[in-house]
Amino acid sequence: MNKRNHTFIVALVASVFLFSQCGDNKSESKDNKSADSTKTKEAPKVNYGGFETQIQWGEHLVLICGCNDCHTPKKMGPHGPELDSTLWLSGHPAKMPAPDVNRKDAESKGLAVTNDLTAWVGPWGISYTGNLTSDPTGIGGWQEANFITAIKKGKFKGMENARDLLPPMPWQEYKNMSEDELKAIFTYLKSTKPIQNVVPPPTPPVMAAK
Repeated sequence: MNKRNHTFIVALVASVFLFSQCGDNKSESKDNKSADSTKTKEAPKVNYGGFETQIQWGEHLVLICGCNDCHTPKKMGPHGPELDSTLWLSGHPAKMPAPDVNRKDAESKGLAVTNDLTAWVGPWGISYTGNLTSDPTGIGGWQEANFITAIKKGKFKGMENARDLLPPMPWQEYKNMSEDELKAIFTYLKSTKPIQNVVPPPTPPVMAAK
């Protein structure tokens, strides 16, 4: 074999080897891309009710469920009572006196409510709307399980052996929310501005004192 033929054969073998290696690399790269694509497709999608974050979803639910109707004190504006944004979801103001009404009349004939809609008088006595802010006087010390128990079972502070929540809290309707919805609401409430406000305890009905 002359030198020219020997050089040709060596070059041919090298080309075949390099070509096969290139093919293997492409195949391996394609397999990796396929595996990555499969992983991407299998990754669970987080659903926040159409919102980008759980907090945004929770805020939306708080607004449409009317939580502010009772839990945010009102102030008079040009169009009547308006939410006081400085007291957002802080409940009945601690220093506000009890409703000045004929308790016996209110309890026997219907109900009465303060002009800021945070204290209610009815056959159950007087109930005050709670502080839902992230402050320790609100729900700052609550766990998620407490909030779910409070709404699902109507228990004060979400404790199994606590008293029942009083009207006008409509927990009998809110208990139909899904756990994901309740978790979103709780996450939002824990993100709110903390407002220190110790809401007074409920007052028993007048008739119960006799």
